[in-house]
Amino acid sequence: MNNKYLIQSLLSASILAALSNNVFAATAEPKAEDEVEVIQVTGSRIARKEESAAPVQVISQDDLQIRGALNLGEILQEMPSVGASLNGNGSSGTSHGSNTINLRSLGENRSLILVNGNRWVNGAGTRGFRDFVDLNTIPSSIVQSVEVLQDGATAIYGADAIAGVVNIQTYRDFVGSKITAYYGQSSENDRESLNFDILHGVDIGDSNLMLALSYADQKAIYSQDRELTRIPLNGLSAGTPEGIFKEKNLSKLPFYGSSGITRDAGSDGSNPANWRAANSNDVFNRWDNNYVTGPLERSSLYLQWTQPFSDFTMRLEALYNNRKSDQLFSSAPAIVRGSRGFTIANDSRVNPFGVEFSGSDFTLTNFFSDIGQRRNKQDVDTMRLGLGFEGDIGSDWQWDAFISHARNKAIFVSDNQLDLDRLALGLLACDSSNISADISDLSSGCVPVNLFNPLTSDMADYIRFSGKDSNESRQTHARVNFSGPIAQFNGEDILIATGAEYRKEQGIDNPDSYINAAPRVNSYQTTSSAPRDGTNGEYDLYEAYAEVSIPLLHDQAYAKRLELNLASRFSDYSTFGSTVNSKIGLMYRIDDNLMLRTNWAEGFRAPSILELYEGQRASFAPVADPCAGSSGLPGCSGVPAGYVQTDTQEPITVGGNPELQPETSENTNFGIVLTPAALDNFSLSWDYYQINLDDTISTYGAQNVVNLCATTGRNCDAVSRDSSGRLTNIIDGPINLNQTKVRGWDLVTRKGFSTDFGRFDLQLNVSRLLEFTQISTLSDGSLQSEALLGIARSREAYPKYRSNLQLNWQNGDWTANYNWRHIGDTEETVDGEAHHIASLFYHNAAVSYALSEGLKLKFGINNIGDKQPPVSFTNLNINFDINTYNAIGRYYYTQVSYAF
Repeated sequence: MNNKYLIQSLLSASILAALSNNVFAATAEPKAEDEVEVIQVTGSRIARKEESAAPVQVISQDDLQIRGALNLGEILQEMPSVGASLNGNGSSGTSHGSNTINLRSLGENRSLILVNGNRWVNGAGTRGFRDFVDLNTIPSSIVQSVEVLQDGATAIYGADAIAGVVNIQTYRDFVGSKITAYYGQSSENDRESLNFDILHGVDIGDSNLMLALSYADQKAIYSQDRELTRIPLNGLSAGTPEGIFKEKNLSKLPFYGSSGITRDAGSDGSNPANWRAANSNDVFNRWDNNYVTGPLERSSLYLQWTQPFSDFTMRLEALYNNRKSDQLFSSAPAIVRGSRGFTIANDSRVNPFGVEFSGSDFTLTNFFSDIGQRRNKQDVDTMRLGLGFEGDIGSDWQWDAFISHARNKAIFVSDNQLDLDRLALGLLACDSSNISADISDLSSGCVPVNLFNPLTSDMADYIRFSGKDSNESRQTHARVNFSGPIAQFNGEDILIATGAEYRKEQGIDNPDSYINAAPRVNSYQTTSSAPRDGTNGEYDLYEAYAEVSIPLLHDQAYAKRLELNLASRFSDYSTFGSTVNSKIGLMYRIDDNLMLRTNWAEGFRAPSILELYEGQRASFAPVADPCAGSSGLPGCSGVPAGYVQTDTQEPITVGGNPELQPETSENTNFGIVLTPAALDNFSLSWDYYQINLDDTISTYGAQNVVNLCATTGRNCDAVSRDSSGRLTNIIDGPINLNQTKVRGWDLVTRKGFSTDFGRFDLQLNVSRLLEFTQISTLSDGSLQSEALLGIARSREAYPKYRSNLQLNWQNGDWTANYNWRHIGDTEETVDGEAHHIASLFYHNAAVSYALSEGLKLKFGINNIGDKQPPVSFTNLNINFDINTYNAIGRYYYTQVSYAF
């Protein structure tokens, strides 16, 4: 039978089961007025009265307000179970404006993000679309609570829920108005942040209409404004704005130092006498005036209409969200080499030395400061329309259905790049007599370009280039669920949930056609922007699932409740065929004081469109070349003995891999929940988890690729060098890396108590990582195991402990809170030596006062101790792990809210 017809049959059977149950339930006794409400909680599709066995942490609306954060990502990334996540830190190789959550450090695309239990569209806004949700596309003003399931949930929610699920609950029937204004800045008088939220809801007859408007504007922090980031610890880049010129034929230059010749700033380069031998002091800080934390501007409009009818309720959701962000880089780096087809004509307008430079015998290492710093800008629109229905079938069964279509569309602009063909023509003093290609568009208005002196405005305007790309992610999602009792066992209902889903994911990337065009004057590339192939990929899937809850024991001695939970999901992908993933859970409540829970689950994640079909593109990555000064290594054959690496940013090629296979996982957890009656308002939960992920999809890493080639001589076909030994390309695409193993435990305890001085609520949240191991298959078939527990690497850290302590106090109109956050110590390896990265503790506090009914004023300080991130030598150029820490420092904010 065709899989689609199988799903339709399962769905039809579900409907018939619900209807038949309704017939038998017609004689059931009416419900008592005080009966406990039947609800659905994250981790289960079953609407139930009892608690579930899933380890879920709930972050309330009050909790979301405590830290004075302007987006969900800032809050969720501080949870101890969350690893290195993308945020607004840094410029090079970062999020490009995205904000994500990385549960269990297993990657953003293995943490499923839901809104009201429904899928959310993947992000956009970088050089190609994303394969995970950007939390900046979800306005925080509409969020009532967040439920975080820290367990695998593929059988319940489908693919991508390997590490867990974040379910964001919005307001459902909001009545009234709330206006919030916020302003904050750091103690260094930067990172100015402004936010306005308006939430309005009104009942119109039986229906409810809710409108939410939000605007946020966060300013940048620059590298020179923090002592930690002013100077790269790995050294400055060779080269200067004036340029270091090298020529192998010594007779062509007035003199030639071993490192080339240069001139002092401000000297006249048209006079050969002003040129001198270059030395080790001729370097450039290309990371000056970059971002430590980038700017971000967000605007959103959310509309929600809830309309009850006689037999069901309809809910309409509409969202528009806009994000503007940018990254700031150095001016364009060294480009001009004879080996790339550049020639400097013997013309006094472009060359003071009276001789032509051509062929592979010259290089000019300079930074084009006169062009301006390169700036990459994103303008991302998110649009989503959803329509949902829910109702009852008889007195015991519930049903709900939802359909949505969403799109993330981004315009990506790269300013102050170089048009290399115009530059090459300008260096020829605009002489196109030896160029066979049609360059009429370049020669019209051509300006001779002299790189041996500061560029004139005409020269700069002639060679300056701005690229424009567009990309988008689209999602169509539909589901239907039924939930209710199917029989009784030991006097209790056996509950079932069943349903079907359809989902279509699309990704489109349209790179700038001029950037991708073949060069006509030089032989390198048309512009200084990295060319890449476009992407246009899609897949769809049909799914059916069933979940059942069986009460094995109830109100027995030493067994107030023993419940077995079973779930299984059938998925049929257009790319990989079908798969079945199941889950078994057991909840044992001994009495009101103690509950035990355990779950075993299979997980599944199909390769994303990005991983499968992303077009090949050139980029750069921080790499320390092991062949520099170590040509005796097995993979350094042919590298000259005197080769010295001049820059740590090396060219790489990345792209999709259509040969990828799906990831699978096996998740196991065991937990204890204590709610002793002798201690009022006290609870403690401890959960152990183990995740074994097979066929892990990941890039090997440019540094690892180069190291593997150099030290073993394997995979050297992925590493290219020129005759001088310089790296010219490293191929680093996604592959199935074999296996990842993660083990650890979480502890959450809460205690509330009232005193004569007010109400106190204390919460401690601790995550302990016991193992994080990656096992990779090398090119010769052998396995390489890498234990990451307690290790720090480039833009990721795996500390053994992370924790949060929160104390809230309320007395009348006064409210105060204190938050303590801890990130454990790690160790990085630098040049074969261990470097310890100490634990870090953040202290945050806030106080608020209700001035009158509905009017509240709040003042807070984050990072009271003004802690800066620990120094890291593996995080090249910016000197700290931007995905684990931030360098904002002490931060003050005030907030005024008025509810009426």
